Amino acid sequence: MSANLISSGTTPRNKVNLRTPEVMTAVQEQVESHYRSDIVDKVRRDGGIISIDGVTVRLAKQFGFCYGVERAIDLAYAARKVFKERRLFIVGEIIHNPEVNEQISSLGIKNLTGPNKQADISDLQPDDVVILPAFGTELAILQQIKDRGCQIVDTTCGDVMSVWKRVRKYASESATSIIHGKAEHEETKATSSRALGDGKGHYLVVLTLADTDYVCDYIRHGGDKEAFLEKFRGAYSRGFDPDVHLRTVGVANQTTMLRGETEEVQRRIQRAVIDRDGADLAAKSFRFFDTICGATQERQDALRELLNVKMDLLLVVGGYNSSNTSHLAEMGEEKLPTYFVLNASRLLSDKEILHYDLHERREVVAHNWLPQGPVVVGITAGASCPNNLIEETLVRLFQLRGIGLEQLMIA
Repeated sequence: MSANLISSGTTPRNKVNLRTPEVMTAVQEQVESHYRSDIVDKVRRDGGIISIDGVTVRLAKQFGFCYGVERAIDLAYAARKVFKERRLFIVGEIIHNPEVNEQISSLGIKNLTGPNKQADISDLQPDDVVILPAFGTELAILQQIKDRGCQIVDTTCGDVMSVWKRVRKYASESATSIIHGKAEHEETKATSSRALGDGKGHYLVVLTLADTDYVCDYIRHGGDKEAFLEKFRGAYSRGFDPDVHLRTVGVANQTTMLRGETEEVQRRIQRAVIDRDGADLAAKSFRFFDTICGATQERQDALRELLNVKMDLLLVVGGYNSSNTSHLAEMGEEKLPTYFVLNASRLLSDKEILHYDLHERREVVAHNWLPQGPVVVGITAGASCPNNLIEETLVRLFQLRGIGLEQLMIA
């Protein structure tokens, strides 16, 4: 995928290659100094297991930064090095990890959107450089930036752009995109904007299987249109009419959802269309394409394998607004005590841990979380969590049992 700057706006721009050997050598040194972990690298070389004085930690085979995240961060750092004298901005968070986003902010890159906004799009000047995050951004926001004449550094993940290609195709065929995802998530918003196509496309976002069943019932039997629109308020395109726009549908997804759940969404909607139209007509009125991110799937598969091993508890490390990380926590909860922690600071003591409750959507304190005596702890992290945060969590865990850093380094 090209890492060039994209010419945009009303002022013609020359494309600038950010990934020159000189720039990338400097970037790699800087990025590794911030996010690398010698201890995590060592444990991985030793088969993903470290055991000292009755405390055993098992790391999932795949966790932490994926290629798309690494690329996005590299390009942000590279943009700062190449454009030393120019103002740099980013649309929202580059990824869903607060420590990483704070590091990006420390480079002097200001956020244009979201709850942590530091600047306004209306303030942009033609000489400014704007970074698009790994999630991509909505077309309306992108157009506003182009209208300001800015240069753009596009770090959008290739897997996300594959979904965009699919929903644009649905729109060109007058098929409504049913998107399995979180309507408020930046990636889903960006995908939804592409699902409109040239204006004749529509979309509907479903989050849960219960949402899916509601849609399936409407596909089969129709129903109360106003109740349908109220239920999905904020999760469908302007002018969406379930009586019209559920006649021909195509399923897509936010790339970080659980594969099994997305596949079940697809199966249920396909069955509803077949029940309504018959198999022959349904072949024309239903479409589906697998758009789960490969890295997301690798981390889910690795955790599934880890969960087959006898363990006492699981720690999931990462940002609480990270979709792929929250799904790892969901998977763990089905099998054993699981604690979703932002970083090592949440391991308050061997008696208390501050963790994110997915159901209450807030941090809560759990008591007596670390069993006495010999213990086996699994650790995993989503694609937006750097190795240094995983190391700090692992080190803190051993410290709670009186095992110091020196012992970890020679184990």
